[in-house]
Amino acid sequence: MPDLPIHLWYSITNLGGAGLTLPLALAIALWLVAGYSWRMAASWVFLLGVAIGLVTLTKIAFLGWGVGVREVDFTGISGHAMLSTAVYPVAFFLMLQGVPSVVRAAGVVMGVGVGLAVALSRVVLDAHSPSEAVTGCIVGALTALVFARYWWHAKAQRISAAVVALSLAALTVALHNVHVPTHRWVTNIALTVSGHDRPYVRAKWKAGRTNRAPDAPISQTRNGLTPPPQRHAA
Repeated sequence: MPDLPIHLWYSITNLGGAGLTLPLALAIALWLVAGYSWRMAASWVFLLGVAIGLVTLTKIAFLGWGVGVREVDFTGISGHAMLSTAVYPVAFFLMLQGVPSVVRAAGVVMGVGVGLAVALSRVVLDAHSPSEAVTGCIVGALTALVFARYWWHAKAQRISAAVVALSLAALTVALHNVHVPTHRWVTNIALTVSGHDRPYVRAKWKAGRTNRAPDAPISQTRNGLTPPPQRHAA
């Protein structure tokens, strides 16, 4: 693992937070409507929505019923890894309109690289297991690459690449440290649909015990897991 200061790992992991990536995804959709077509924007929203749904379902399955794969320490697809590998390649795809294809392709690859860095940070910070980070990258990269491949030859109208790049960069800087409690929301949904009072805990689940977390408010746990801190899904 690269030997970076802990605050740098947190800065990298923040690039994959929903407080940043979801507004970026929305901005991308709006630019697609303005400069390309509503069909292109709708396909982006649809693909990303499917990926978000898959992440959410795996998290609900574990938190509500303890469904996972103990052999590889998998309790749900990493949302940070998925969102970053989905959003940043498409952002570069949009910003690099009008440039030679090889440059645009390099930008998309760079976007995937940002997602890989975020996924690595989740493992380093003990927020996810490697299997959860890898599956997040796979789902996110497939989302971005399917979109980019299908719309590679689409022609932009009425928008400036420089303005698009400036707006997306400004959003990234402004929202880099914005956090939203997505895991708490997913935990509440999991408990509601499962009918259980407490979410499943990774440590006890890995040990093969079916009992869930001790009685404690979700707000007092680390992303639904009781102290000492365990890996959390986000």
